[in-house]
Formats: sequence, C-alpha cells, structure tokens
Amino acid sequence: IKESASQTRNVLKQHFSDLKETLGKLLDERLVTLLQEVDTIEQETIKPLDDCQKLIEHGVNTAEDLVREGEIAILGGIEEQNEKLWSFTKKASHIQLDSLPEVPLLVDVPCLSAQLDDSILNIVKDHIFKHGTVASRPPVQIEELIEKPGGIIVRWCKVDDDFTVQDYRLQFRRCTSNHFEDVYVGCETEFIVLHIDPNVDYQFRVCARGDGRQEWSPWSIPQTGHSTLVPHEWTTGFEGYSLSSRRNIALRNDCESSGVLYSRAPTYFCGQTLTFRVETVGQPDRRDSIGVCAERQSGCDSLQRDQAVCISTNGAVFVNGKEMTNQLPAVTSGSTVTFDIETVTLGTSTISEGGNFKLRVTISSNNREVVFDWLLDQSCGSLYFGCSFFYPGWKVLVF
Repeated sequence: IKESASQTRNVLKQHFSDLKETLGKLLDERLVTLLQEVDTIEQETIKPLDDCQKLIEHGVNTAEDLVREGEIAILGGIEEQNEKLWSFTKKASHIQLDSLPEVPLLVDVPCLSAQLDDSILNIVKDHIFKHGTVASRPPVQIEELIEKPGGIIVRWCKVDDDFTVQDYRLQFRRCTSNHFEDVYVGCETEFIVLHIDPNVDYQFRVCARGDGRQEWSPWSIPQTGHSTLVPHEWTTGFEGYSLSSRRNIALRNDCESSGVLYSRAPTYFCGQTLTFRVETVGQPDRRDSIGVCAERQSGCDSLQRDQAVCISTNGAVFVNGKEMTNQLPAVTSGSTVTFDIETVTLGTSTISEGGNFKLRVTISSNNREVVFDWLLDQSCGSLYFGCSFFYPGWKVLVF
C-alpha cells in the first residue's frame, strides 16, 4: 500500500507539473499570436492615414511659404514691388491651395480592442476539477500463473463489476530488466507466454480498456513466475521440416523427404498437458499424424504405428496403429490439439495386463475429446512427441 501510494503521488505531481508547463506555453503562444494580429492591423491601417497627413502638412507648408512671399512682395518699392508681385502672381497661379487628399470618415477609421471571454475560466475549471482519478485497486488482476515447458500460462480476471472491458493488455519482463513489453492485446482472459527460459523469474502485469474508451486502466499488481520445465523442441537436421529459432515451431517445407519429425528428447511426462497448435495448414492426407510415442523409430512415415498414439489431420485417432471408433473434428488453421496422459493405478500399484503398462490418454481438439487406455510393453517415465505431414504448408507449434 505504501509503495503504490508513493508511486501514485509521484505520478500525480509529475503529471500536473507537466500540465502546468504545457498550459503556460500554450497561453504564451496564444498571447504572442494576438499581439502579432494587433501589430499587423495597426501597420496596415495607419499607413494610408500617415500618407494623407504628409500631403496635408506639405500643402499647409506651401501655403504658409506663399503667404510670406506675398507679404514681402507688397512691402517692396514700386518697381521692385511690381516685379515681385508679377513673380508672386505667376508662381501662385500654378499652386493649387484648395486641393486636399480624401480624409476617411471617423466611422471608417479602425479602433482596435481585445475581445476576451471570461467564460473560458469556468470551462477550464470544470475540466480541471474532473481531471484525473485515484483508484484504490486496478479493475483486473492476475489470477494464476501455470508453468509449461518453455512457457507460462497467464490467467487474469476482472475484479471491478462496474468496469465493462473492451480489451485486455498483458506485459511481461525478466525480473532483471527495467522494461516491460507487450505480449498480448485482446479480449481473452488467458494467454501462454512462450518466450520463457527455464528457471528464470519473470514478472507479469495486465490492464484493461473500458468499452468505447482509448485510455488503459491502471496496471495490476505485478506477479512473478517461472518455469522449471525444459522447453519442448523439435529435433534439428530433418530435411523435410524447417524450424523456428526456439525450435518449438516446425514447418513442413517443399522438400520431398517424408517421415516422422520427433522431439529432440523425451520431454513429455505423464500428468502434464502437451499442446499442439496448428498455425497453418496444407493439403491433408490420411497418413498425417500428430501425437506421442514411447520411442523414436526411423523408417516410419507416420505415427500410426505400434507404441504410439496420434490424431490424423482428418480427426481419426490411432492407438498402437489401430484406428479408434471415436473421431475428433478435422484439424484446421488455428486448431489446438492437447494430449493429457496419466498412469492408471489401483492403490499403490500400477495396473498391468499381460505384462503391459497401461496409460489413460485424453485427446482434445476443437472443444471435443476422446478418452482411451494405451497399453505399452514397458513402463515409460517420459515420452517423445512427433508429427508427420505428406504435403507442404503445415506449421505446428508445440508447448
């Protein structure tokens, strides 16, 4: 509580400090603009009046000079007077003393003033008094972190019943990093983060955006999680498949080489959930397969064989090479296929039939599932997974 309260105080102080600085700059800019308008109007409208004044003053000065010259001519001698009067008369006849420039009427002369509406203070005051809120808790919180091989499933929930959610936004970071990065934006309430290294602590946080709003809510309390499970990886070096940098995505390429692409190691353990997500699809074939097996067998072109369970892209389920009567929906782009395998036990001993080791397998796809028993020759502590596609274009993510 104290830490979040301290952070909230700092955020509020910084925000309002920035707001005051920005508002001050905006007001200064507006003042400069208005003053420039005053200067422009003054300069444009006073110039013709200045020109008019200069013409009038020039005419008045000319008339005064002429009057003085006439007075001097009258005061002179008779001969000198006649000559001066003749010169004065000749000069005066060429000067138009009754010519004046057009002087604008007073009603046509600009008179500048500033029009300022004080109601802006009330408008700004109302907005300022409604600006910002303090929330006692975020509207969403992280509910659960579930470790997966090479990933963590993050689940969150809405804790504010009055908050109508449009989108969620999930971020994560290594605990040693100062920077959170976006990993999901959408309307779902769970997401698997796959960029996870084993035995490394990560922090997760989530926020939400209200219906019809642009801004995001406050962040949830950061939750720390890690995965102790080794990431699932496809084996490298198979010509028919191209792998992603983390080797958890396999793409069936154009190479004609066929066969089963296996996992790098037997990293699937009973009691876990193994998930395949089909990112893109190619042309289906009845021999296509996605599933798990007790051991890797070279020379097989499908997992539809002994010591393996799988689903074909058309939805057929095979156990030890035998097709089951129950069928799942056909695999499409975006389909998620999960395998949940448990050891069948009675009391403290494992059930064996005729020396066989029994596992209970649940395969789910497109909201449907099938459950059956899988008999193996011997106990297996861990299993391989694999896939085989006969046509290019299929891309599968495993986690």
